[in-house]
Amino acid sequence: MREGVIITPRVIHFEISAGNVERAKKFYETVFSWKIERSEGSMEYWNIITGEQEEPGIDGGLMKRQGGEPGADAPISTYICTIDIPNIDEYLRRIQKHGGTVTMEKKPIRGVGWYAYCLDTEKNIFGVMQSDKDAR
Repeated sequence: MREGVIITPRVIHFEISAGNVERAKKFYETVFSWKIERSEGSMEYWNIITGEQEEPGIDGGLMKRQGGEPGADAPISTYICTIDIPNIDEYLRRIQKHGGTVTMEKKPIRGVGWYAYCLDTEKNIFGVMQSDKDAR
């Protein structure tokens, strides 16, 4: 830490739990074109590369869920990761086409963009957001 500079902690990695790892892997590879590869080591773990290292964003991991799947009417009790996308309407169609569900239709954040919440094939919630300064 440099003197006089306050460094705040940042999110640097995310993990997705899945009842069916292959199904979740296919969903994220197909919808978002993420690269997902089995990690070397004793644990069953897959590394998720979401984009080029020089681009903003973080990478993550995929692993077998350790407990039961989230309930359909359960309150949100986890972090929600939001994925930056170029066209929200196109991606909401892709998500549904590949087994995901839109749980909150797109809404504007004035002067920021459009966002929506979805569930993947494993009932994990995530957000999608399209930047658009004209959103109202």
